Amino acid sequence: MDGPSGSGKSTFAARLALKLGATVVPTDHFATWTDPVSWWPRLVAEVLDPLRHGRDAHYRRVEWPGGLPRLGDLVHVPVPDVLIIEGVSAARRSIAPHLDEAIWVEVPDPAERLRRAVERDGEASRAHLRRWQAFERGWFAVDGTKDRADRIVTPD
Repeated sequence: MDGPSGSGKSTFAARLALKLGATVVPTDHFATWTDPVSWWPRLVAEVLDPLRHGRDAHYRRVEWPGGLPRLGDLVHVPVPDVLIIEGVSAARRSIAPHLDEAIWVEVPDPAERLRRAVERDGEASRAHLRRWQAFERGWFAVDGTKDRADRIVTPD
């Protein structure tokens, strides 16, 4: 499940997970403001590879004490029937051949997405979110993520 920040990916993923009995692994457990996408090999090594081989996965999620990212609590991921990877870059080109379905979630108006993200993360994050939105526009354009999506969702 991929798409721009502030579009409702986490909410949609949680609802879908309830319906499917799925497990959700958010990319927010890996990404930071200064490392928006290059953490991917850690997700592959610690989550996707073990699960692909029928083994439970474990990873340390990024936490933000005092507003600074650090590796925090260990997250245990039992082998699920359905796994949803949710967040910016979750349906990136390198994983596309392994996905059963790529879902693109997008609120079309960038100003509305920023408003929603600031409401979620707090006013202190506004400058970070603006830089993040600029980054993700470039990322999605180069990666072609939306064009490869099997389904496009526009939340209310």
